[in-house]
Amino acid sequence: MSWSELALNGRILVVDDAMENIQILHAALQDEHEVLFALDGSKALALAASQRPDLILLDAVMPGVDGYAVLQALRAAPETGDTPVIFVTALSSPEDETRALDAGAADFISKTVNAAVVRARVRTQLTVKRQADALRALTLTDSLTGVANRRAFSERIDAEWRRCGRGGLPLSLILADIDHFKLFNDHYGHQAGDACLEQVARAMCRAANRAQDLVARYGGEEFAILLPETDAAGAECVARRVLDELAALAIAHAVSPTAPLLTASMGIATLVPDRAQASASLIRAADALLYQAKAAGRNRYCAAPGLTGS
Repeated sequence: MSWSELALNGRILVVDDAMENIQILHAALQDEHEVLFALDGSKALALAASQRPDLILLDAVMPGVDGYAVLQALRAAPETGDTPVIFVTALSSPEDETRALDAGAADFISKTVNAAVVRARVRTQLTVKRQADALRALTLTDSLTGVANRRAFSERIDAEWRRCGRGGLPLSLILADIDHFKLFNDHYGHQAGDACLEQVARAMCRAANRAQDLVARYGGEEFAILLPETDAAGAECVARRVLDELAALAIAHAVSPTAPLLTASMGIATLVPDRAQASASLIRAADALLYQAKAAGRNRYCAAPGLTGS
């Protein structure tokens, strides 16, 4: 089985201060899963944040940062808060198991390890995680357009605000509103309106096509494009691509006072996040610029006072 196929079966992080224990678990799992390992709690947390494992097998008793402290840190971090953890430990009393489960562990295995039992417990937890991930994806997706919904956008902008803030990186947001969409719906009907929204969403995904970019349906006919690690000039490039993509769609809008084809107005805001502000400040700035774009004649973007494109 190839490395990519192993990754599809689940990436597992094994954490233990004894290499012989890691080797035993690696031998039990390597034929079905991608296996990473760490010899201490600090390395485990760093790997969990960077590699995003699907499951963590964690020793409870380790020098320095022990398993309980690692689990607490995992649960506190947005990136790993939902990652299932199985304690694999020499501790074996009911009190030890209860403590681990109360702390947030998904399962508890006492050493000496039985390879068949480990594989079965791992498969169970990975199945539960996949089901939970699928359900979560449904709750975070707009059912009409297939892009992220308002809830997903809110979660993502808060996470990116913190991440970009820690790195001193710019975060850009485009708020886009389809021009005169109510008139479009009234004239062509709601089925045509739904089809239009689907096409616009796909066009915006083509314009913002990096893995870290997020296109979300923000309201009825309003979309948000979140652009991490993107400065104002980069965000303007995306806005221009959106205008070009919409023009290429050539969707007729016979009753629009702006143009005979469907158009959109956009506001672009860029900030380097800091602790003195919240992500809402970026949304407010983009929203104010969106209204400027509408006041300036629509079918354009506003990125800053006096700076527009169409």
